[in-house]
Amino acid sequence: MELPARTFRVTRADLVRYAGASGDFNPIHWSDRTATKVGLPGVIAHGMFTMALVGRAVTDWAGAPDAVVDYSVRFTRPVVVPDDDQGTEIEVTATVREVTEDGLTRLDITATCLGEKVLSQARATIRTPG
Repeated sequence: MELPARTFRVTRADLVRYAGASGDFNPIHWSDRTATKVGLPGVIAHGMFTMALVGRAVTDWAGAPDAVVDYSVRFTRPVVVPDDDQGTEIEVTATVREVTEDGLTRLDITATCLGEKVLSQARATIRTPG
């Protein structure tokens, strides 16, 4: 069973706000010059910010934050955020892998940006809604 897709827009302004909240002011998250100097295609979103957006989709599917029992990902590809007003989008989808007898639902999650997977082994366990 497929869960409804969620799409999150990410702009440079979002990266600035996340940097302020997290304390992660690494210049690869705001300076094209630095990002390209270290071999990146441009400014990239913080990995933990990407994970948080996907986590927001999981909590929406679960119905409440405290219904999320487990959540894990591996980062596979950076989310490049252009310096324009549109930014980029992360699309999050999930498939129900299993519903257990004890009321848990295991999800396999896919997160993509511009058609490319940005996370692998993304999984969550939620208390079965309803």
